[in-house]
Amino acid sequence: MSPVEQYTAFMTIVRKEVRRYTRIWTQTLLPSAITMTLYYVIFGNLIGKRIGDMGGYSYMEFVVPGLIMMAIVTNSYANVVSSFFGAKFNNSVEELLVSPVPNYVILWGYVAGGVSRGLLVAIIVTAVSFLFTGMQIHSVPIVISIVLLTSVLFALCGFINAVYANTFDDISIVPTFVLTPLTYLGGVFYSLDLLPEFWASVSQINPLVYVVNAFRYGVLGVSDVSLELAFGMIVGFVLLAYSYSMYLLRTGKRLRS
Repeated sequence: MSPVEQYTAFMTIVRKEVRRYTRIWTQTLLPSAITMTLYYVIFGNLIGKRIGDMGGYSYMEFVVPGLIMMAIVTNSYANVVSSFFGAKFNNSVEELLVSPVPNYVILWGYVAGGVSRGLLVAIIVTAVSFLFTGMQIHSVPIVISIVLLTSVLFALCGFINAVYANTFDDISIVPTFVLTPLTYLGGVFYSLDLLPEFWASVSQINPLVYVVNAFRYGVLGVSDVSLELAFGMIVGFVLLAYSYSMYLLRTGKRLRS
């Protein structure tokens, strides 16, 4: 395929993905705004007043970056896993695989759809946060790069989950039993400095720790882990997930009947 044809194929997949989640925005976009509002009210206003400052900031200011990243992670992941498994379930993905469209165009088309939903939800959740606290950005380049890298990473993870899922129930196993615990234990609601030394060390193997802290540094200028280490870990996870996703597409493992 020529570059123009590849671009056309890529944009076709992206437009399909965007139309899919915007058409049912009450199920894909609105819940995040409502959920984050409840988090802001309960953890920020009610509990936060009793906790006081954390990391030199009010508790509300401290948790907002983590809550924004939590929304980005869950939505980027959910969009790709549900969409690609739907195509796999309907056997329409086989038409893509036998077409002349390169595998990387197919993969990035779905990933871009997940990233777009993650970014849109991030904008919505950030707008809601301004109703509860003022938020000044410490470093715009860091914020943008972490948001993009995180969206890409979990969109790729959603793709891998969709490939291995056999039923619609399977696409909820990883978010429920893996993604949610890692998110809550990733420093969204607390600083790693509060943990005993052993548990603080154990937390270092949680990839969400690097995502949350890198984004918190971009917003507030504070982090529990080295920024360079956080970027290195996130980029490493992205490359690993991308390589494995391409391997799954190239081999057709669990995709072709």
